[in-house]
Amino acid sequence: MLPALILALSALGIAVLRLWAYHAQLLEMARILEETPAESNLRLTVRMSGTGPRRLCKAVNKRLEEGRQLRLETQKREQELKYTMACISHDIRTPLAGAMGYLQLLEGEPNRQTEYLGIVQKRLEELEELLEELFLYTRLQGGSLPLECGNIAALPPLWDALAEFYPRLEEAGVEPELRFDREDLTVWASPEALGRVYRNLIANALHHGGGGLMVSGRDGEICFSNELLPSPRPDPEHLFDRFYQSSPARFRGGAGLGLSIVQELMERMAGQVSAQIIGNRLEIRLSFLHT
Repeated sequence: MLPALILALSALGIAVLRLWAYHAQLLEMARILEETPAESNLRLTVRMSGTGPRRLCKAVNKRLEEGRQLRLETQKREQELKYTMACISHDIRTPLAGAMGYLQLLEGEPNRQTEYLGIVQKRLEELEELLEELFLYTRLQGGSLPLECGNIAALPPLWDALAEFYPRLEEAGVEPELRFDREDLTVWASPEALGRVYRNLIANALHHGGGGLMVSGRDGEICFSNELLPSPRPDPEHLFDRFYQSSPARFRGGAGLGLSIVQELMERMAGQVSAQIIGNRLEIRLSFLHT
């Protein structure tokens, strides 16, 4: 009888000690959670054996890591929003301030009315183009721009885009060089979206290129190539980032959204876009879905 009682008391003592250890460990976890700053990456540890405490510790650490990642993502988005607003404010003010300045000059020099009004019109056209890009990019990001894709002829939208840019190409002294293996080249795309892609790539070559424009194509691929300015040279890895400018001064116009829109539209059409620098030329390659 006595041995059995001793064994029972021993088992009870062990159970009490184990419960006390569990209680102490839980209090320690609670203290660490209460005293650790929210931005800390400190994680809980468990000294007790058994699957229960370890599972609890693992679950708490997982939630802590998820919360940290969520805070980091929130901070990143806040920084991106601030940067976006700064870029938009700058890019809207620039042509608007230019237009306002020439309107004020017009009051003092009425004999130069035609010249100044032409400049004002150009600045307002730049502003209109900027706002159109912002509106389109917002629609793409919000998923409110449906695209109906199919096998379409790749060249007619290109002819339309080149015709639209003909005055600007002529003014810049750029005569596009076209090299296509076949005139009946087809791609999987939306006609409207493909036309926009072409226009953005032509505009990019005019705004940021050093002259010359070659457009070549073969089955499933179309490539836009233009000479680069002496400096600064763009970074192909960041060329499609929104608001990216090869120069921090942002002096060559545009919001830095043109190529971001190209990437968004190509991905929406199940295609891809890539960029590389070969020698003194920038190549932007459009790769379409094979059907």
